[in-house]
Amino acid sequence: MNIFDLVITDKEQVKLDDIFLKEDNKAQIVQFIKEHRYIEQIQALNLPVSNKILLSGSSGCGKTTTAKAIATALNKNIYILNLSNIVCSRIGETSQNLKVIFDKAGREKAILFLDEFDQIGKARGGDDKDVGEMRRLVNTLIQLIDYYPAKAILIAATNHAHIIDQALLRRFQANIHFELPTNQELDVYYNKLLSAFPVHLQSISRSYSISYAEAKDLAYNQVKAKFITLLETELPHSTPELNSHLLQAAPAAV
Repeated sequence: MNIFDLVITDKEQVKLDDIFLKEDNKAQIVQFIKEHRYIEQIQALNLPVSNKILLSGSSGCGKTTTAKAIATALNKNIYILNLSNIVCSRIGETSQNLKVIFDKAGREKAILFLDEFDQIGKARGGDDKDVGEMRRLVNTLIQLIDYYPAKAILIAATNHAHIIDQALLRRFQANIHFELPTNQELDVYYNKLLSAFPVHLQSISRSYSISYAEAKDLAYNQVKAKFITLLETELPHSTPELNSHLLQAAPAAV
């Protein structure tokens, strides 16, 4: 299989303001974006520009969406690679595949997003041979990161930062941690999601101590169930006025 068959070129436009982020996390990301907007001026002062970020923490809390928002803000292509799809038994082949992808992203001054970055750490086994081979892969990855061009961006995401080789972690200038949202934050998120639907579809059973992605699925599934019930009970008696009522948009403000 061609290695580029495993790379996703994502064109989705995501605005940073549309992502629910902790204030300190958002401040770090805004700083990162601005560094690249003014990269020429900053480099003229012989100051380093951060171009490597590790996004760690709970699944479904916005790591991938944040990477897309950075790409949108800087008008850069983003290449998404899930490391679990590329780490194979032939470590030499894995190293070469990584080099090809890093070279392409670097040439294009693009964003390379490495998802499940902990796969590099997880792949270490108890067998001495396995450990030696994985150490060589880690060394290759360290070299690729060290020589990654300043005008290209590397973003890695993991749910398990604690198992990643420390030598790899030190290569990232920023480590932004994502936590599960609080009940209050989830209520704000639920309200925003539901405001797009008619008022009679907005009453749902809300769950907490879950991620934003899980909350979105929960809300949408309940809204769809309510709407399907309405269609099945009222559509047989459909009139233009009734159809308008079923699809009437809710007020914008919540």
